[in-house]
Amino acid sequence: MATSISTKTSSVKQLQREVELLRSFVIGQTGRDPEGEYRPEFVKKILKAAQEPPAYEFTDADSFLKHIRGK
Repeated sequence: MATSISTKTSSVKQLQREVELLRSFVIGQTGRDPEGEYRPEFVKKILKAAQEPPAYEFTDADSFLKHIRGK
């Protein structure tokens, strides 16, 4: 009985690993960007910047336009 439980546990772990690999493959294939791959350092920089508080907060369209025009 102990060996059948051990065998079942081993089989379940093997199936879990296979599902993880298949999921990783599917996500990798569907998540591809048609423009190409992003550089890892660029992705890290953007994700880090997204965590920081904003440097400026726009209140309306006019303040946005003034800010980007530099006036």
